[in-house]
Amino acid sequence: MIRVLLADDQEIVRTGLRTILDSLDGITVVAEAADGAEAVRLAHAHRPDVCLLDIRMPGTDGVAATRALAGPDVADPMAVVVITTFDLDEYVHAALGAGARGFLLKDAGPELLGQAVRVAAAGDALIDPSVTVRLLTHFAQPAARPPVLVDPLTDRERDVLRLVAAGRTNAEIAAELHLGMSTVKTHLGAIMAKTSTRNRVEVARWAYDAGIS
Repeated sequence: MIRVLLADDQEIVRTGLRTILDSLDGITVVAEAADGAEAVRLAHAHRPDVCLLDIRMPGTDGVAATRALAGPDVADPMAVVVITTFDLDEYVHAALGAGARGFLLKDAGPELLGQAVRVAAAGDALIDPSVTVRLLTHFAQPAARPPVLVDPLTDRERDVLRLVAAGRTNAEIAAELHLGMSTVKTHLGAIMAKTSTRNRVEVARWAYDAGIS
């Protein structure tokens, strides 16, 4: 069972998200918070598999909470998925930089919400496909010089990289490229090693900086 912590300052939103998540197979909500500080406290107390955080909350917002739970200086980072109302929100980009494994819009729907939670719990990340490219275009500054590769990417790795940057999941990449899931994971692991990235979010940002889309 995947255990989820919810954090949103609007009770009606928390109720809706809890109802959706509790209706999905293999997912249960174990705690709710109305702000980022409470989310951090409850996350440490419950150690959920996934923390689903709103970006705009009073006091400690979703970015600060994400950094506290999943930032580069956290010894035992948790899986954080950011959720927001706005499809072009600079705070979302900041949250990804703070360690979030992905983000969703609040109108994503039950299927994508459940998928994001399952993917995050498995150690991967999912970025809402409807906003991936726009977010990177609007808020990521292209590198002055192309990012460095440890080793050259193969043609197939470039294909996988483009689809990751477009927000595709491993299953969607496998279907589109007619590959097995294990093969997609192997390619993704090689891409991360060659681009010195740690997760799908960083891979997407690397692809943008490199002009690969």
